[in-house]
Amino acid sequence: MFVRTQFFISKMLIVAMLLLPGTATEVNAASDTEKGYELVELMQSTFMKLAEKVKPAVVNISPTTSAPPAPRPQRPRGGPREAPPGSGSGFIFDKTGYIVTNNHVVGDASVVEVRLSDKTKFKGTVIGKDPDTDLALVKIEADHDLPFVIFGDSSKVKVGQWAIAVGNPFGLDRTLTVGVISALGRENVNLSRYEDFIQTDASINPGNSGGPLFNIRGEVVGINTAIINFAQGIGFAIPSNMAKSIINQLRDKGRVSRGWLGVGIQPLTTELAQKFGVKEGAGVLINEVFEGDPAAKGGVQPGDIILSVNEKAVDTPNTLARVIAGYTPGDKINIGVLRDGEEITLVINLVERKDETVMASIPREAKKFLGLTVEDITDELVLKYKLKESDEGALIANVDEGSVAEKEGLSVGDLIKEVNRQKIKNKADFNSVMKATKQTETILMRVTREGRAFFIVLKPRAEE
Repeated sequence: MFVRTQFFISKMLIVAMLLLPGTATEVNAASDTEKGYELVELMQSTFMKLAEKVKPAVVNISPTTSAPPAPRPQRPRGGPREAPPGSGSGFIFDKTGYIVTNNHVVGDASVVEVRLSDKTKFKGTVIGKDPDTDLALVKIEADHDLPFVIFGDSSKVKVGQWAIAVGNPFGLDRTLTVGVISALGRENVNLSRYEDFIQTDASINPGNSGGPLFNIRGEVVGINTAIINFAQGIGFAIPSNMAKSIINQLRDKGRVSRGWLGVGIQPLTTELAQKFGVKEGAGVLINEVFEGDPAAKGGVQPGDIILSVNEKAVDTPNTLARVIAGYTPGDKINIGVLRDGEEITLVINLVERKDETVMASIPREAKKFLGLTVEDITDELVLKYKLKESDEGALIANVDEGSVAEKEGLSVGDLIKEVNRQKIKNKADFNSVMKATKQTETILMRVTREGRAFFIVLKPRAEE
């Protein structure tokens, strides 16, 4: 830690020297050095004042239990310290005692122990939790106003600006670390359902979870959530704007209501993008539209590519899911859609989310030949493969071993709904379309499996 601190101060001194006016021939070297120290001390004073201002609002949180704590092994003096199991951080954002933390900090507890900077302890009531964003709201009751911090606007955060993390790593109360914002909009980290993380190199360790990430003005721009194991300087925080929306709902009604579109989605791979005539990643492919849901009522169709929501571009399934979830039931949104090469706008009235948005698992990379046979749907097959009586399509009856159909992930019982954007109602439709398809042509299919749809691209061998 000492080496890291000295290195940090040295960097600040170098930066300060570079910022000074004049040249070596115009300014005395000793004077330059002194002015450099003065500038670094000014920056240092800023951090000291910020720490004094915000640390009283940072709390330690531990789930309470009726069982006595298990005995802990004795450690040699000077050995590493550990945070109590499940303990973490949080911060007071309202003088009446409302506290933000992570859902994984409170766990299944309905009551937690909250310890303030002056060592005062409170029983905190868990007002509400949202596992989808890993946020929780806790309330403590005090007979006086409590120190608190305010939320900043995370949409104004820029890569490279200062980041200050405060928390209780390994049980070391109200530890402050300084770094920068390393990246924005991190997703696919697999920490929660809706991800839009701020990445920072401000040191975050076990016990920091739920603590605040501040900007240089002492405003909370993120809630520290996780680190990547075995990686130094890679921590993640939930943006304050996302947190404010969730916390307001938890405070008002103890739960979170999210908008629901009612579609199955998948990313545009290289092959799919080529078949739909768009750039790879330029939107999100709709593989299924659920009957009776907002998307169906608004005119969305399978094979549509959603480009934007209220003029905000969406380029991944995670982004689309997060954006839609950011709206509340009853909101009316405009969706920019690409359909058959034409951009159109659809108006959708969202309802409350009733289920997880479906992201189809994408089959493996296509090989060189087809190798499948189909048959018509019968009453027997409806029961065998759990189809709907109203289902139409060509049912895959056999998949040749080693064929592209097998290696691409198709299997017996899959229902082919479209081939090259042409609807398939039965075996005759399938055979007719395939007969008119060149044997070397890449084939786009829309398939359903156990009620879930996905698009797939097959590439027959040239010699067939």
